[in-house]
Amino acid sequence: WRGLLVPALKKVQMQVHPKLSSTEDALQYVEELILQLLNMLCQAQPRSFLDVEDRVQKSFPHPIDKWAIADAQSAIEKRKRRNPLFLPVEKIHPLLKEVLGYKVDHQVSVYIVAVLEYISADILKLVGNYVRNIRHDEITKQDIKVAMCADKVLMDMFHQDVEDISTLTLSDEEPSTSGEQTYYDLVKSFMAEVRQYIRELNLVIKVFREPFITNPKLFSENIFSRISDIHELSVKLLGHIEDTVEMTDEGSPHPLVGSCFEDLAEELAFDPYESYTQDILRTGFHDHFLSLLSKPGAAFYLQQLEEKSKDQEDKECLKQAITALLNLQSSMERICSKSLAKRRLSESACRFYSQQMKGKQLAIKKMNEIQKNIDGWEGKDIGQCCNEFIMEGTLTRVGAKHERHIFLFDGLMICCKSNHGQPRLPGASNAEYRLKEKFLMRKVQINDKDDTNEYKHAFEIILKDENSVIFAAKSAEEKNNWMAALISLQYRSTLERMLDVTMLQEEKEEQMRFPSPELYRFAEPDSEENIVFEENMQPKSGIPIIKAGTVVKLIERLTYHMYADPNFVRTFLTTYRSFCKPQELLSLLIERFEIPEPEPTEADRIAMENGDQPLSAELKRFRKEYIQPVQLRVLNVCRHWVEHHFYDFERDVDLLQRLEEFIGTVRGKAMKKWVESITKIIHRKKQAQAIGPSHNITFESSPPPIEWHISKPGHIETFDLLTLHPIEIARQLTLLESELYRAVQPSELVGSVWTKEDKEINSPNLLKMIRHTTNLTLWFEKCIIETENLEERVIVVCRIIEILQVFQELNNFNGVLEVVSAMNSAPIYRLDHTFEVSHIRQKKIFEEAHELSEDHHKKYLAKLRSINPPCVPFFGIYLTNILKTEEGNPEFLKRHGKELINFSKRRKVAEITGEIQQYQNQPYCLRGEADIRKFFENLNPMGNSMEKEFADYLFNKSLEIEPRNVKPPPRFPKKYTYSLKSPGVRPSNPRPGTMRHPTPLQQEPRKISYSRVPESETESAASAPNSPRTPLTPPPPSSTSSTTDVCSVFDSDPSTPFHSSRCCSKDWISSAHLDSPPAIPPRQPTSKIYSPRYSVPDRTSISDPPESPPVLPPREPVRTPDVFSSSPLHLQPPPLGRKSELGNTFFPNSPSPFTPPPPQTPSPHVVRRHLPSPPLIPQDTDLHSVAGPPVPPRQSTSQHIPKLPPKTYKREPTHPLMHRDGPPLLENAHST
Repeated sequence: WRGLLVPALKKVQMQVHPKLSSTEDALQYVEELILQLLNMLCQAQPRSFLDVEDRVQKSFPHPIDKWAIADAQSAIEKRKRRNPLFLPVEKIHPLLKEVLGYKVDHQVSVYIVAVLEYISADILKLVGNYVRNIRHDEITKQDIKVAMCADKVLMDMFHQDVEDISTLTLSDEEPSTSGEQTYYDLVKSFMAEVRQYIRELNLVIKVFREPFITNPKLFSENIFSRISDIHELSVKLLGHIEDTVEMTDEGSPHPLVGSCFEDLAEELAFDPYESYTQDILRTGFHDHFLSLLSKPGAAFYLQQLEEKSKDQEDKECLKQAITALLNLQSSMERICSKSLAKRRLSESACRFYSQQMKGKQLAIKKMNEIQKNIDGWEGKDIGQCCNEFIMEGTLTRVGAKHERHIFLFDGLMICCKSNHGQPRLPGASNAEYRLKEKFLMRKVQINDKDDTNEYKHAFEIILKDENSVIFAAKSAEEKNNWMAALISLQYRSTLERMLDVTMLQEEKEEQMRFPSPELYRFAEPDSEENIVFEENMQPKSGIPIIKAGTVVKLIERLTYHMYADPNFVRTFLTTYRSFCKPQELLSLLIERFEIPEPEPTEADRIAMENGDQPLSAELKRFRKEYIQPVQLRVLNVCRHWVEHHFYDFERDVDLLQRLEEFIGTVRGKAMKKWVESITKIIHRKKQAQAIGPSHNITFESSPPPIEWHISKPGHIETFDLLTLHPIEIARQLTLLESELYRAVQPSELVGSVWTKEDKEINSPNLLKMIRHTTNLTLWFEKCIIETENLEERVIVVCRIIEILQVFQELNNFNGVLEVVSAMNSAPIYRLDHTFEVSHIRQKKIFEEAHELSEDHHKKYLAKLRSINPPCVPFFGIYLTNILKTEEGNPEFLKRHGKELINFSKRRKVAEITGEIQQYQNQPYCLRGEADIRKFFENLNPMGNSMEKEFADYLFNKSLEIEPRNVKPPPRFPKKYTYSLKSPGVRPSNPRPGTMRHPTPLQQEPRKISYSRVPESETESAASAPNSPRTPLTPPPPSSTSSTTDVCSVFDSDPSTPFHSSRCCSKDWISSAHLDSPPAIPPRQPTSKIYSPRYSVPDRTSISDPPESPPVLPPREPVRTPDVFSSSPLHLQPPPLGRKSELGNTFFPNSPSPFTPPPPQTPSPHVVRRHLPSPPLIPQDTDLHSVAGPPVPPRQSTSQHIPKLPPKTYKREPTHPLMHRDGPPLLENAHST
């Protein structure tokens, strides 16, 4: 249960107090309380929601039980979609079954959860009010404890069986107000006082006065006098001061508020106080209401403001206001002096709102002094269970007729006996009072008693056990004071809740007036024609998720006045270019910022002609609740835009100039910090643009030294695969690829712009990454193919595997899969003799790397999530996922004949780009070597060759060095004159924290070993969902895509080419005299077919390999490719038939002609398994169950069809082919 409710409670808190935040421990504490309540409800073993309702009525204090039941009943009605519960009913329901031990009806769970949610909202609402009163903006655990201690209802509910509840010792969180205050501090303090005062007036007017108004027979104007006029005056005064503070010039040290008082004083706006005072001071009116008017608060603030003001005009205004109010003040004092006796503070009537003392420390000090003065005190200190001292006085306990001195706190009532006059023993306490009894205020009820012969001026305190104590005062006035204090403590929280309910209802009924949609198109009401939402909401905030909408509606929600949605801002700024230009976005934001005020109606105009201002209150609310939040959020969007997407402004100077002009026109104190923030960011970005990116990164440890082998520093002309150290090759390539990966921006991916005509402008960094990957893969292939001598070729392969091993150590997955792709390319994969003599350890390393690409890269994804950055992820998966999302979802959704932008599609793409970005922050702690880096940056394995020429060259060269059906390979002279012994992959100067070998991949247990897969196993393989044709999938002959890229770089995943346990060490090769043909295991005649290395599905699939080797058809000559265009990133089987016109050639025995799939058509998969070096197949083996080896399709005018030994693939005639689902890494994506 722990932590289950915390996210939902966060939503509840945002609903009741959207402008406050809460700490994690505060929400956990509320969760504890809610679980405690749940335990109490479950003790009744409820079978139906009526059982729960009965338990609530018996356990919950009045009136919270009625409200909770009302909420729960509405939740189980069919309208729950309109009023969804935040707490997770679906998760709580099965847990309740376990707790109760029997099957619980779903309605019971909903009812219980609704009750819990109402109570949690009530707690958070109460605490939020307390936090706002003390002028904080975050709810803490201590705030909850303090606020609940002052609330009798909640204390009764959660602490029914506890005598003393200890709150945390109150710390001095508030600044002491006794020190010197500045003019601005006084203004803020006065504004806070007036806001609280207005809330008290609302309590009187809306909670007490409203019932009288609704019943004219009971209503008398004299009861409440001119309290409505006082409320109107207070609201007007606060509005004037707030406007003055908002419009204060930025250069002014503080707002000058003197004119606010002067104007109202000249209008005699404060006169209602005199009438009100005269009315309520008639005989019999309760004295505790009069104490509200006896405070000299306003005059005190005016005098202090005059003293602190340094502006002569403002001082004059304040002096005039004080003078104008002198007559009113004298009249008020005269009236009050006749009816209100002078009292000490401790004896004053309890104010209806118990204002907090100047500081918590002062309150604790006062309570500690009282406790020290009481002899026989036991239990927790008063300061631990009370927050405030209310009053004290002498009362007579009826019955015993003993006088008792009573101390009343907000949590305790303490009865003491006076120690005066009693003889004291030596060493006895000097305390003035002796404790007799104490009452916990939340456990008592107060009952007024009529005068009788036995007692007068009495009231009764009823305890929980039905016992009672009657106290009598000396006069009616004293009784009124005590009753006012006690009733206030008992019902204050209930009255506050009633006020909250009333105010919320009024807000719903009084809809804010907006400008006309003709004047301000962002004021258009929501409808299915302009915006559509997802059914679910954001899990933490409860904010609705947009599914589709018009551009105007998307901008409106981007800067919505009711809540901020940072997730939406981030997603929008990442993806907006797919439906809106940057210049258009800036124009829309400026238009959104410039909000016209709502126009007056005809009735408003008539009232204005008569001198009234009917719109003043509405306009004030509109400015505060709509204009200000919207404008702040527009500036927030601009700040995020320049911070995270400054490349938009780098590409368009006019855009930046327009933005700077716009923020230069923004005025207002609240906007100042946003404008300054945006300006600083722009300045910083401009500086970075002029200076260039900084590469000064500080690491905890120094990077390892450069490793050198045969080639030495500066001799760049000798650099090659075998002359450079394999560790340093891997390190420098990792540094280069990491920089390329980290430079890719999200905007280069959204909308598949890297496949469009203007890709060079929109995706420059991504294309650099793709082209580097292509060149490096082709370079690895070329190094192997151009090494004709078998012994040397084996060493080259082993060296590349060593580089792969270091890639694994460095978490360079892009490099790992570059090597895997090179090894799985058709020219390399067919070199059986080379791989047969390779070292078993090298094979194992390659097999481990190869497994990363299997099962839709399942192992790779698991490993990526388990490692710690830095790393270089495999970019191809992201590109394929983006392509699938872009191609599989429509750009627009139609609603009522109108097209809405499909934003859910953009959100999915943004999630992918977000995953890319999380690995872009951490650089490698490696030392760059400029010459080696330059060597790899300038790699050009194709030279001046065309794509077709280079592809044919590699394959023909492969046939030359290892012809088909030749048992001993041809002999070739050695190419290299220097030593080919590997320096190994251990650093020469290993330090703590440096690389260690073997690689982590080797330590992982392998689930599948090289074993034979029976036909039944592959035939029963289930079909997987199809994957769309990607940019790396070659187009059919009718394709119009202008590909300029070269063949497979991330070619697919046939099984590892290694299928022997021989050793590749140089000593073994020498001892075997490789100048003569090496020993090769005996084979059957070439007409027989061998078992495949990997099982492959049947030939009816699109990607079936031919039964006999395919032709190498010619391709039209094209320019040297920028990137690979026909190689799938997801490592599909490299040799696949791809041209429809070659169907009969590739599949002469196929039962159905080969037909190419349409673009973006998914292709099925089967599970592949690694097979060992295959045994020979009997001659009676069905030829349909095997296939020829993979060969890349090539168009050729030649009639010669090169043959490959048909021994590596197996076909299943009854099941479709299943491709590996992996991402393409290609720039030309669209093929028709």
